[in-house]
This record gives sequence, structure tokens and C-alpha cells, in this order.
Amino acid sequence: MNHDTTLPGGPDKKNVISTRSVFGAPCWVSLTSRDLEATTAFYSAVLGWQWRGVRLGEHFRIALVNGVPVAGIAAVASMWHMAVAWTPYFAVRDADVVASRTRERGGTAAVGPLSLPPGRAALLADRDGATFGIWEGDLVSNWESWRRAAPTFIRLHTRNAFDAALFYGEILDWASDRSGGCEVEYEGGEVVLRSRGAVVARIDSGAVEAAPDPTVRPHWQIHFFVTDLAACCRDAERHGGSVLRAEAAEAILRDPDGAQFTVTSRRER
Repeated sequence: MNHDTTLPGGPDKKNVISTRSVFGAPCWVSLTSRDLEATTAFYSAVLGWQWRGVRLGEHFRIALVNGVPVAGIAAVASMWHMAVAWTPYFAVRDADVVASRTRERGGTAAVGPLSLPPGRAALLADRDGATFGIWEGDLVSNWESWRRAAPTFIRLHTRNAFDAALFYGEILDWASDRSGGCEVEYEGGEVVLRSRGAVVARIDSGAVEAAPDPTVRPHWQIHFFVTDLAACCRDAERHGGSVLRAEAAEAILRDPDGAQFTVTSRRER
């Protein structure tokens, strides 16, 4: 993320990496919200984030951790008739091609591709209904710093991990022979996505499309690292959120607007 948008790219060209040289990997996470002030107050209290504005206007903010941009928030859910949710964005070489491939393979293109200088973006959904975004253009300045800061990783909970890996592999050029792409491995029933040798995403099976519980339906889950899991859960409830599920090393939380995310004390991906 940068000074001027809730998506990657921006005017600071120092150490900028393009999606033409690194593609298929998660490159950003963004939250749609109905109430910007309430949302930023919640994440400040729960995750300790700081904020800065962007040139896109008063409905957008950038979250910072130790000065490193880690996520974007856009209070456009009501205006654009979008669901309140955390969404991962993947770096792509050509947004139009990826959107077309998504439709051809049974997915949907909900928004875009749209021109958001210095790049293009689209909001898509796979054939099981999991929402994700794509970005074509410059990545966040010092992209490797972003990857090390937050989130710790993203995970797709889906109906069938291997089927999903084929879908995403075909549209995002995973496991291709092009330099800069991602590698795919199968470990213990999971699909593991690596970029430049680092684990950047995992895919697991077992989600139920019609489940009333949103944590069980197919979706991309954003994981943020925290040092004190118990305190994080208490702060979430104290500031209007809720704890949907808690285990020894991680918990699924819901913010006051309804968006769910995971906090984890595990550093490993």
C-alpha cells in the first residue's frame, strides 16, 4: 500500500516491484466498511493500528504497523452495495485477461476491472463463491516489508482444495514456467502456495457452500499476527466485536460491522 490508494501502487517509485515481475501472489488486503470512523477505532483498539488518509478521499484510510502500510479500509459498502468483508488481492500481469478467465471457468466478476492509477483492479469470486481481488500495476513500495509485517498469511477454506487450486492456478498462472510466478505444493491434504520460496497462502477442504455459519462457507480468511491473543479477544468484545471461535493459538473474530478475520500467535505460515 502507499500514500495514495487503498490498493497497491503509488507515486513513490523507490524499490517498486511490478506485477509483471511478481505475479499470482497475494499483494494486498482491503476491508470494505459502512462506518469508517467506527471501523478504524475498532482496529486501533484491537490490533494497535495507526492510520493515514489517501488522495482517493475521505472514505479511504491506510493502516500502518510501525510505519509500514499493511491494509486498506474503504467505507464504500453502502455506496457500492458491497458486502462488508476482508478481501485479499492477487498480483496479476493483465487484469482483463484474469477477469475473463474467471468468468470462463465458472467464477464471477463483481466489480471491474477498473482503472485506479497507477494500475487496474477488479473484485471477483471463484466458482464456490469465495471473493478475492486482483491488481495489475506497481506493488506497494518495499513490498517484501509489507509481506513481513501483516497479515501473517491468507487461507482459502473451500469445498475441495485440489479443485480450487486448479481454478486459481489457471487464472493466476500458478505453477507456470514464467519467471516471477508462484509454486504450488501439496502437503498433508492442503495446497500450499509459495512466492520467492516463502509460503504466502494455503488452501484447505471441507467448507460447506450452504452453511448458515459464515466461517464454514467457502471464503478467503485473513490472518493477522498478535503477541497477546487473549487480550486481543477481550479488546474485540470490549469494542463491539465478537469472538466466533477461539483456540490455543488463534481466534476468529468479527468486527462491529460484521467482517470476520483471524488473529494468531503463530509466526509460522
